[in-house]
Amino acid sequence: MTQPATPARRNDPAGPPKTSPPRRGDPRAAPGARADVRTLSLLGVLAALIAVGGLTRPEEFLATSNLQLVLTQASVIGVVTVGMTFVITSGGIDLSVGAIVALSSVWATTVATQEYGFTGILFTAVAVGVGCGLVNGVLIAYGGMVPFIATIAMLASARGLALQITDGKTQIVTVDSVLDLGVKDANILGVPPLVLVFAVVVALGWLLLNRTTFGRRTLAVGGNPEAARLAGIDVRRQRLYLYLLSGLCCGIAAFMLIVLSGSGQNTNGNLYELDAIAAAIIGGTLLSGGRGTIAGSLLGVLIFTTITNIFALNNLESAVQQIAKGAIIVAAVLVQHRTLREGRGT
Repeated sequence: MTQPATPARRNDPAGPPKTSPPRRGDPRAAPGARADVRTLSLLGVLAALIAVGGLTRPEEFLATSNLQLVLTQASVIGVVTVGMTFVITSGGIDLSVGAIVALSSVWATTVATQEYGFTGILFTAVAVGVGCGLVNGVLIAYGGMVPFIATIAMLASARGLALQITDGKTQIVTVDSVLDLGVKDANILGVPPLVLVFAVVVALGWLLLNRTTFGRRTLAVGGNPEAARLAGIDVRRQRLYLYLLSGLCCGIAAFMLIVLSGSGQNTNGNLYELDAIAAAIIGGTLLSGGRGTIAGSLLGVLIFTTITNIFALNNLESAVQQIAKGAIIVAAVLVQHRTLREGRGT
């Protein structure tokens, strides 16, 4: 008589082996928890800044008009920061974003472009931004240039071309449909249109990075390009797409700046690269690539914009403001290095 098959012996008589909890230094050790702590810390910093503004200039800082101004100013640099977050997450850098914003804004506000009205200005701003991103992407992904060098070259070229187009003069926008977006009557439920655009860009950026294959490929390329290549990812094409995305964000930001200022100037976007990189870094995006957070970048933008507003209301020098921003960047990078060392168990 055939005996019934007996189940295979288990390693542990009491049940299957259990996975031990991750120890400190284990890469599995609660990366989500660290992200939550980082987000809460940024929210705490933002709340502290709001308290400082409320205590030093309560009537001016807490006024609805000032809060709308803070959000509107954050919107322009915030859109640029979304694109920068993707680029840094992939292990790259884009130092030309401010110059691309300037070139897009002046090209979109020439007399010839304004003859085509709202659509012509918007299309030109976005097209110029995407075109500059395409040049950056081709040079870096297919030309083998270091991102630092390629984007520095674009910075110089775009600034020079913007200066040549304007001849150093301010180009005034005369298209009413564009200017109307910047007036108070255009607010929707008290929210300026530019803030709504920023909210949409942030939402789409978050979905793209966290819920799509494109986002996973971006993280993989930033974490280990060679491993990503062996896994079947076209690393060069992915990098090209990322610089196209950065250029697209610059084009959108240029149009928003046109609406906000009612003009195009070759000095637009000055130091935007510093603010965008700083906001992404303090938000938790790794300079070495492999990790990025749109939510953290959003909080970083709000923190820097709030600092700028508080300094302006208290009549403090802009030089002190730049020093404060530099100190925040250094502190954020040091925290990142410490976190990485702890993650490696060193």
